[in-house]
Amino acid sequence: MTWLRTLRTAPPGAVRLVCLPHAGGAAHSYLRLAEEIGPGVEVLAVQYPGRHDRMSDPLIGDLKMMAGHIAAALSPLRDAPTAIFGHSLGGLIGYEVAARLEAVGAGPVHLFVSAMLAPSRHHHDGLHLKDDEEILAELARLGGTQTLSEAEEMFLRLLLPAIRSDYRAFETYTDPGHRLACPVTAFLGDEDPLVTAEEARAWAEHTTGPADLRLLAGGHFYLTDPGNTAEIAHELSGRLTGATRRPRHPVSAHPS
Repeated sequence: MTWLRTLRTAPPGAVRLVCLPHAGGAAHSYLRLAEEIGPGVEVLAVQYPGRHDRMSDPLIGDLKMMAGHIAAALSPLRDAPTAIFGHSLGGLIGYEVAARLEAVGAGPVHLFVSAMLAPSRHHHDGLHLKDDEEILAELARLGGTQTLSEAEEMFLRLLLPAIRSDYRAFETYTDPGHRLACPVTAFLGDEDPLVTAEEARAWAEHTTGPADLRLLAGGHFYLTDPGNTAEIAHELSGRLTGATRRPRHPVSAHPS
């Protein structure tokens, strides 16, 4: 099964935005963003194994291995400049994917990270080692699960192996110290219980290009607010429309 899903088409040569979901998330979580974004941007989303149409695919609990698969899926797509957007876990995977693409001369024109601390500030609480109820309680605390119907809760429990695997990938990750060449923009909810503004601002340490931080109202899943989605889509469109491919500029710390 392929890793990429097309959420929005665009004319040939238009910049391609590749979206990476949060832990437990799936490609369709970016449908609203794809609908809001301007017509000059093609939107793809990554489908991790173990969810939706990839339910039967083996889970991958290693972040660098997952990034390697995604970079391999993107490598043939050299007909247009590419940007990356990742929310939460997706931001960290996006960082590793960007490093791999830069190393082979196909680097992204921009990396956008959302609700994720900088790799150099990485820390975790060993959630993947806890029982199902503790994981569900953490998801509820973060606002990733609203009041659920019985059917929705049953479906969420079916996804628990994938959620646990994603947390394992995050919590066993070690930062190789990549220095990207592309610009990096971090988005953060101003009431995020997991990431501070200082931790998000530290993404500037991981690129030789420009870096900035945008604060929006909300918690860890601020992106689900329709107003925030529209604002981010507007900003992405503005920054990416007319973007051109960046020249080869290998990262200073090679991907493992």
